[in-house]
Amino acid sequence: MRMQPPALARSVFETSPEERSDESLIERLRDDSTTRVVRVRGDRARIRGDRLLWTAPAEAVDSADAVEWGFLGRATDGSARLVAASPAPAADADEAGWASLRMSGGDLVDEDAGAFVTAVALGRWFADFRFCPRCGAPARLRSAGWSRQCTGCGREQFPRTDPAVIVAVRDRSDERLLLGQNAAWAVDNRFSTFAGFVEAGESLETAIRREVEEEAGVVVDDLVYRGSQAWPYPRSLMLGFHAIAADEPAARPDGEEIVAVRWFDRDEIRRSLAGTGPVALPGTASIARRLIADWCGDGA
Repeated sequence: MRMQPPALARSVFETSPEERSDESLIERLRDDSTTRVVRVRGDRARIRGDRLLWTAPAEAVDSADAVEWGFLGRATDGSARLVAASPAPAADADEAGWASLRMSGGDLVDEDAGAFVTAVALGRWFADFRFCPRCGAPARLRSAGWSRQCTGCGREQFPRTDPAVIVAVRDRSDERLLLGQNAAWAVDNRFSTFAGFVEAGESLETAIRREVEEEAGVVVDDLVYRGSQAWPYPRSLMLGFHAIAADEPAARPDGEEIVAVRWFDRDEIRRSLAGTGPVALPGTASIARRLIADWCGDGA
């Protein structure tokens, strides 16, 4: 059975890459009365209900704002969509009315979910890659925010995406799911699937087997790809899989990153998805939740 799309992979946005070569595009679109802009600070944007708060370009920022602009694409009505991005504010800044992609992206309508994840991914790239990795000179934005060109050596660079694997591990009978608790989640009694970055020279399959054995002590096989979504924390593409534990009794936490592992039956998972079970599960924006619900046969 096909898995429902992960929350941040539901985009119905037309990214219009053919328009990016027009170096005057951002300027022209900022003067277009039909253009709408989402303002992001780090991974946060203004949200009202299940929609992003889109504004006219002139209303998106004021003269004191230090922002960089990018072209997101075109909405279903054909109008242009831009992002005006700046780094995350200080921890004590007033953030009333702003919500993070991590917490709210899964609750947005499809079009805005796709726009939000793209806006955050571009905004983080704007902030993190201002200088040339070869010579250190400043790199200016080009291609409507989709590339930077070094002002020194001329090297062009593009937004990075780092592959990461995430896997739901089940037992041979398909009656139990193995989840782990990260050290940072213990206070919330939160459990999730296992994940990690693909290292240099690895295949996805090799990365999955290494990560699960490192974190949970079990060897896995029968890997099945289920879906993917962008996760700009900081710049990942999460590639989701199901797998079977070949040695179920060996399950144990690594004691550093993962402080507990536990097998759950479907009833426990269903109740936890509903918020009444024994543990907390990942939020609606995470592909981890989709993988868990997928195994459970639940649309949550």
